[in-house]
Amino acid sequence: MTQRKPYIVGIGGTTRTGSSSEQALALALSYAREKGAETKMYGGNDLLLPMYDPDPGTMTDAGRRLIDDLRKADGIILCSPCYHGGVSGLVKNAIDYTEEMNKDARVYFDGRAIGSIGVGFGYQGPTAVLSQLRQIGHALRGWNVPLGVSINSAVVKFKDGQCSEPAIAGQIQIMAGQVVQQAGKMMA
Repeated sequence: MTQRKPYIVGIGGTTRTGSSSEQALALALSYAREKGAETKMYGGNDLLLPMYDPDPGTMTDAGRRLIDDLRKADGIILCSPCYHGGVSGLVKNAIDYTEEMNKDARVYFDGRAIGSIGVGFGYQGPTAVLSQLRQIGHALRGWNVPLGVSINSAVVKFKDGQCSEPAIAGQIQIMAGQVVQQAGKMMA
């Protein structure tokens, strides 16, 4: 019997074409595929969802697709730009949609490996965002992998699916590998 591949969902980016955070997430998911995972990315424009509303009957088709994929996910990679010292509203709103999973057998991110990437212009902001994403993953009952990635976009550039700094690319690769490895263990 062949075991299925881990399914990893990525959430992040901005609506700006070619944003560093969206490219960092895409790179992480490409590394996850190299490690044998199936992936799905919800980038910036995919996250143009109405503000989350818990009232029945307000869910859009796009919101339902996101939640359906998160329910199937074995692992999740969250990536946010730093906006004014915190996680962007776009990414946070998408995460708020997980409230739809509050009565699932696997509540929220329970039993799922979580990787996190914070991106911003400077050193302080992306580290704050990384910490917030890891706290969110924990609060949603996910299992944060050991390595989180903080990216200073003043120094690190992305182009054509590549990262300008080998050390950061290596961190993204390790984190993605940890998500795939942990997701596989949790599937067993």
